[in-house]
Amino acid sequence: MQKNNVVLPPQTIGIIGGGQLGRMMAMAAKSMGYHVLVLDPTPNCPTAQVADGQIVAAYDDLNAIKELSTVSDIITYEFENVDLEAASYIENLGKLPQGTYALEITQNREKEKQLMKELNLPVPDFTIVHSGKECEDALKKVTFPVVIKTCRGGYDGKGQLKLESEADIPEAIKFVDKNKHCIMESWLTFDKEISVIFTRTVTSEIEFFPVAENVHKDHILFRTTVPASVSVDVQEKARHAAGLLAEKMNIVGTFAIEMFVTGEEIYLNEMAPRPHNSGHYTIEACNISQFAQHIRAICGLPLVPVELLKPAIMINILGEDVESTLKAIPNSNQGFIHLYGKGEVKEKRKMGHITFIGEDAEHQLEKFEEAMQ
Repeated sequence: MQKNNVVLPPQTIGIIGGGQLGRMMAMAAKSMGYHVLVLDPTPNCPTAQVADGQIVAAYDDLNAIKELSTVSDIITYEFENVDLEAASYIENLGKLPQGTYALEITQNREKEKQLMKELNLPVPDFTIVHSGKECEDALKKVTFPVVIKTCRGGYDGKGQLKLESEADIPEAIKFVDKNKHCIMESWLTFDKEISVIFTRTVTSEIEFFPVAENVHKDHILFRTTVPASVSVDVQEKARHAAGLLAEKMNIVGTFAIEMFVTGEEIYLNEMAPRPHNSGHYTIEACNISQFAQHIRAICGLPLVPVELLKPAIMINILGEDVESTLKAIPNSNQGFIHLYGKGEVKEKRKMGHITFIGEDAEHQLEKFEEAMQ
């Protein structure tokens, strides 16, 4: 077990990655009095706009990592594809409380699923393939539909292919020949998608946020509703599975697990060793956000017992939604709007989110959508 080193304001927190998650981490840290330094290759990235400084360099630039490590008292990251050599260097300095193991597992879908299987957690049937020939042979033994995903990289639907029938086999062979290391999973027909987000400290203290219910469009999270409309039994199963993984992986910080719900059964999908899009509602709807709780955990502070203050609905603002959202702002007093300060507006790119809280959150959303017309 790591020593629980306490980092207090105004000491410096380094963040690897300058997107919206880093931005919201930085805002939470700044409100607590910490200094924040971000490492990101894009000048004036979303996190840099609210941080005390930025090192403009590639994530795997070891000289930049050394500079970040020298200036920072503790370091965290906002995405899982952190260079493992860089992460190991920081861990060896005692400045990466999250460690490298969670990164190693979540960077690789095969390792994720094998770990879940080892813990006897429910996952869809899967097969690992490395070539078009292996893919072709494996597809002779499956029932369609199936989904093939790259084992590394890929997010928001990138790096995956759904196969509806044997007619899709040639495309699948081409996909695996190109990407090599892939996982082939049975396609689950599910009732709902949920996510379990928790925060854990180096001393094994753990706090769960309410189970969230998610709706995706084009593989991108569209809407999160809290509390999820699932039974107490499903919530308990979900939290139990998350707790087993947290213990096994010795998680530190905020962590998310996406799951499918079929009837009263859950099936684990993917994990993220960081705050998650489906936890943005916590900023307004809970007594502490997933970001502030993350900062407390990595800095060795005790966690705040989580309370859901009001029900919530969170909607993502994608590139194609920005213009209508800006149009609505002067004409509506509904919702809490967060725009991330990204320099370039692109279709399907996450540009911000809006959270509606209270028993009438659905009505608030409808009123805001009217103002967007």
